[in-house]
Amino acid sequence: MKSEIERMLEHTNPNKNEKDRIREVLQNLTLYGLSTTGFLERAAFYGGTALRLFHGLDRFSEDLDFSLKEPDMDFTLDPFIPGLEKSLRSFGLEVDVSIRNKNIETNIKSAFLKSNTKELMLEMYPNNDTIKNIVRTEVTKIKFEVDIDPPPYANYETLMSTDPYLFPVILYDMPSLFAGKLNAMLCRGWKNRVKGRDLYDFLFYISNDVPVNMRHLEARLRQTGCIDDDCTFDSTYLMRMMVDKFKSIDFDSAKKDVISFIDRPEAVDGWNADSFIKVSERLRLE
Repeated sequence: MKSEIERMLEHTNPNKNEKDRIREVLQNLTLYGLSTTGFLERAAFYGGTALRLFHGLDRFSEDLDFSLKEPDMDFTLDPFIPGLEKSLRSFGLEVDVSIRNKNIETNIKSAFLKSNTKELMLEMYPNNDTIKNIVRTEVTKIKFEVDIDPPPYANYETLMSTDPYLFPVILYDMPSLFAGKLNAMLCRGWKNRVKGRDLYDFLFYISNDVPVNMRHLEARLRQTGCIDDDCTFDSTYLMRMMVDKFKSIDFDSAKKDVISFIDRPEAVDGWNADSFIKVSERLRLE
């Protein structure tokens, strides 16, 4: 009989290398481990990994992002760490989970799962010749974060995961997920590295005819300071923001950012400001 990890590896993207496939397994095991601690009763799953695991987004995503269902400025991840480690180790994995202490206090609480890459390879791909090329000090990390002061008006849905076992996960619904992605696309401080992944996800929502939760988007934009408190936010205002953003993007940098996360590099060949402005006309609001 195959082990749970063997079955999970079969469900990962066959076009990815072994290290990325291991990360996918660890993401699922972390999500399951968090479910055993009661964390998922208080927090909703959102972001790119949620979109990939539950809605078929065809790009790899790195982190697990959560949002409390109700603001709680005293929330801490500490009570959930021992149970998460116990769950992960029950699958034969040597892992450590540590909370990230930040110099500046923010509304995002972060933790890292860390495990020795060579030991993971020996556990999951024991006969792979590439193991000898991995240095003993290399570490595989999975970051998960939770927003403890989420903006209002998000809607939720409960979906079932089957890896490694059957368990429920509360997620933002698709229009609310899209609102979060639009907020990131419009407001993220990209500096010298344009997040082409945001643009790729934007096209995923558009191609799947997902409407935007406008109330939640407005709340996010106001919370992050991307729009003034006294402005009137409507579809016209949003479209103007999007046009201005697309005109400001270095699309060559955007393509370079996303290319290693997708299987088909030709998918970004047509990216430019005019094409994104044109496709934005298909945006639906709710």
